[in-house]
Amino acid sequence: MSGKYSNIASSIVTLVGGKENVNNLIHCQTRLRFDLKDETKVDTEKLKQLDGVAGVINSGGQFQVVIGTHVSEVYDEVSPLLGDISETSESGDGQKKNILTLAIEFISTSFSPIIPAMSGAGMIKALLALLVLFNVVSNESQTY
Repeated sequence: MSGKYSNIASSIVTLVGGKENVNNLIHCQTRLRFDLKDETKVDTEKLKQLDGVAGVINSGGQFQVVIGTHVSEVYDEVSPLLGDISETSESGDGQKKNILTLAIEFISTSFSPIIPAMSGAGMIKALLALLVLFNVVSNESQTY
């Protein structure tokens, strides 16, 4: 931790209602994803105006703060400010999510591991199409 994002980290924790309002925190490629106890404690407008925050989304029982590609560095600064939130997290986490959200979450997590294989197969198919187009390989040959 370089401390480069310590100011934004402390501001985010304060504006989401403090560490006592956070059940859980994870991050994806561009967003900090908070599971909050009380979403009315969040100052959404001030969060949106923070330098370094690209946006704020409240969706599917998660409060998301869009940071950008440097989200892991911000996450590393926010985590110590929250302490050990696993002890204070409520067991009823799934109660906020409706059936549609749970179904979409299940489908997306099921297909996530095979996306790289599907992308690779698509690239090979595109390469074969180009080789046939430029008459480098015949689509009836053994190489194809």
